[in-house]
Amino acid sequence: MTSQTTQNNVNPIKIAVLAMGGQGGGVLADWIVTMAENAGWWAQTTSVPGVAQRTGATIYYLELLPEQAVKEMGRQPALALMPTPGDVDLVIAAELMEGGRAIQRGLVTPDRTTLISSSHRAYAVLEKSAPGNGIVDGNKVIDIGKRAAKRFLCFDLQSLAEQGGSVISASLFGAVAGSGALPFSREDFEATIESGGKGVKASLKAFALAYDVAQNAPETPDAIDTAPPQRAVPDTAKHPRVKALLDDIRQNFAPAAQPMLVAGLQRTMEFQDLAYGKEYLEHMRGIHALDKQYGGESKNWALTTAAARYVAVAMAYDDVIRVADLKTRASRFDRVRDEVRAKPDQLVYTTEYMHPRLEEICGTMPTFLGERIENSESLKRWLQPLFRKGRFLNSTSLTGFLMLYGLAGMRRFRRTTLRHKIEMQGFQEWLNLILQTAPNDYDLAVEVVNCRRLVKGYSDTHARGQSKYQKLIRAARNLSGQNNAAERLRTLRNAALADEKGSQLDTLLEKGDQAFA
Repeated sequence: MTSQTTQNNVNPIKIAVLAMGGQGGGVLADWIVTMAENAGWWAQTTSVPGVAQRTGATIYYLELLPEQAVKEMGRQPALALMPTPGDVDLVIAAELMEGGRAIQRGLVTPDRTTLISSSHRAYAVLEKSAPGNGIVDGNKVIDIGKRAAKRFLCFDLQSLAEQGGSVISASLFGAVAGSGALPFSREDFEATIESGGKGVKASLKAFALAYDVAQNAPETPDAIDTAPPQRAVPDTAKHPRVKALLDDIRQNFAPAAQPMLVAGLQRTMEFQDLAYGKEYLEHMRGIHALDKQYGGESKNWALTTAAARYVAVAMAYDDVIRVADLKTRASRFDRVRDEVRAKPDQLVYTTEYMHPRLEEICGTMPTFLGERIENSESLKRWLQPLFRKGRFLNSTSLTGFLMLYGLAGMRRFRRTTLRHKIEMQGFQEWLNLILQTAPNDYDLAVEVVNCRRLVKGYSDTHARGQSKYQKLIRAARNLSGQNNAAERLRTLRNAALADEKGSQLDTLLEKGDQAFA
């Protein structure tokens, strides 16, 4: 027995480990059991699998009892198979929202529970598929955890694992050791890792990093910085014409809007070409002049800053050509290899699921041909059955890659396509509405700009967003000149973002003025 305990009662140490599939929650639980048994303790672990919104979440439950306590009882202990709310000593969460789930289940209590959670996020399906920004604020979980737990340790254990070249189970093990929540020495923990015989060096490194952070952890966790990184205007650029555009941003636009303008310029040039980026800045020049006249510094250049983002989004729309371009980039293949932790000598095959509708196919055609098909009921009846089912395409095979690469190469013809014509017509109508609204109601004009947030994606996703966007634009025209028009349009926009089908938006529109009474 390598460590001693002062525990003289027969109550076991009760531990709950919450982890998602692939995070090594089972490995962590086995390490704790092995360590306890090597120290002469009784130990038991069970797992309660569940299907969460990610890749499946499991609760591993452990109970540890020292041999001395068993001898005092005079019989073998009966250990529980599942955690009981209000009766857990240590909760270990491999992701922040798993920590929140433990709190919600009542496993964390302020009179006894130590909560150790990684602060990183693995976004749920509902967060990623929300029409707007569906990401849950992790700081709310941290605030609740401070009140719910007797002691709360929360820091980015995923990044520490990556620094050590290991997985999060190793850094979680180190955080448990550094917290002092279990009556075992650091040597006991490290000996357990070494006894595994696999990835020992990397696991020990990740363990040590987390151990040190836990040892020096503040009494209460710090808030997570959720602000997006600021993009400064580069001082230089490789291409002299690009440098000229960046100099234009620096010299002729408000500093508050410059970071977003740089991002917008980069997106539009990447989408098409340098000339297209120049067109973007010309559109923004007109909006900036309008902003200067009716809002400007007094409004913190809200119109220009919002437009810098959404003008770029509108110009760099998601068409089939762009999707193919994104799927054939070397950076994407590298990212996929990193995500699956492939070794240099391993082959990784990527299968894409693609389901373009007939409208997307027509959109890639020259305008005259695409319009002819869309205006012909007989042609549509003949062609639509060909696109009712999705297709699986191996983008890492030669044939699959060349198909996507050839489609991405159609970018040079994009301005002649039907999709580009449709997008630019809608884009110009949106710009005209902004120009008409700003002189009379600056705040409403800003909200009109933000309505463009609804339009994204392609295929069915784009169709749903476009439908809700058109409803908002009609509402904006009707609200012009009314009191609190900007606030009312913002309420409608939030309703449109609240659900995929737009039911809340339809309800508010049906109620009309009564919805804002």
